[in-house]
Amino acid sequence: MSETVKQPVVRGRLRADTITLAHGSGGKAMRDLIDDLFVAGFDNPELSRLEDQASFDIATLTSAGDRLALTTDSYVVDPLFFPGGDIGKLAVSGTVNDLAVGGARPLYLTCGMVIEEGMAVAQLRQIVASMKATADLAGVSIVTGDTKVVQRGAADKLFINTAGVGVIARGISLDAGSAQPGDCVLINGEIGNHGAAIVDARGEMALDNSIESDCRPLASLIEAMLDACPEIRCMRDATRGGLATVLNEFATASGVGIRIDEAAVPLREDVRGVCEILGLDPLYLANEGKVVAIVPAAAADSVLAAMRAHPDGVDSARIAEVTGGPSGRVTLATRFGGDRVVDMLVGEQLPRIC
Repeated sequence: MSETVKQPVVRGRLRADTITLAHGSGGKAMRDLIDDLFVAGFDNPELSRLEDQASFDIATLTSAGDRLALTTDSYVVDPLFFPGGDIGKLAVSGTVNDLAVGGARPLYLTCGMVIEEGMAVAQLRQIVASMKATADLAGVSIVTGDTKVVQRGAADKLFINTAGVGVIARGISLDAGSAQPGDCVLINGEIGNHGAAIVDARGEMALDNSIESDCRPLASLIEAMLDACPEIRCMRDATRGGLATVLNEFATASGVGIRIDEAAVPLREDVRGVCEILGLDPLYLANEGKVVAIVPAAAADSVLAAMRAHPDGVDSARIAEVTGGPSGRVTLATRFGGDRVVDMLVGEQLPRIC
């Protein structure tokens, strides 16, 4: 009896220049879109199976740790492309970072896209390529997803939802409520670059600068930090609401005070200038590549050295200290010698930032 030879799968090819409603219909046009853009673009064996789910061997997961981490986020940034990144790079980086700041090793991502009728296929290809490159950099795979196409005007070009799965190693326990008086607050570089880059990309003001978004995956940097000090108290990525919001969250959860040294906070002069022109506070500007960590004082120097030795942390700095109170209050020691209270952000400084 001769063996049956399994024939190679023939994938569809997308020939249209723009997305139409047919690409979300469930028929051949949609299959061509999925095959040509997503299966070919993300290029991994699990996704190419085109099942309704991705499946993994439990033993493989548990070999990396004893707890699963799961996160999800949606991205609606305007514009889709901006200095230093695009919505695809943003989606992968943001989801990877949400896992990493919990102490997880990111492994797998999902990708759901809501595409507006009329979007250029060339733009979509560029975004998929950016997602793939960022996923490769972060060491993760995009293993399953979903595609919807809505009528022209029902969305703004493209919205992306991603979910991420990671594994937390034994002995790692990061908790926003664990900060203690005497601890130090570290950050891996300049604040506000993403928010300022988005302002510039929108072209609403004739600003002459070279600001780029700090959008990047930080899992490798965070791994180096945890290697230097597995007892790091807590970490967050300072996205919407910026540094001020993250520190307020830490102070409230831990029942402590936090005092920021304004002179120690890394800030580009051109970002400062954008903020002065627009009446914005850089402490509240969004970041997409900044991790804020609270560490025991005895370990601060070793963690800071590990951060500065990493390409994503060369400008890392010690910017604040945890105090005994008042509980939940964040203050700023200003360059002029006084102190002011730094509250949670009220309202929205910049909409559609991520």
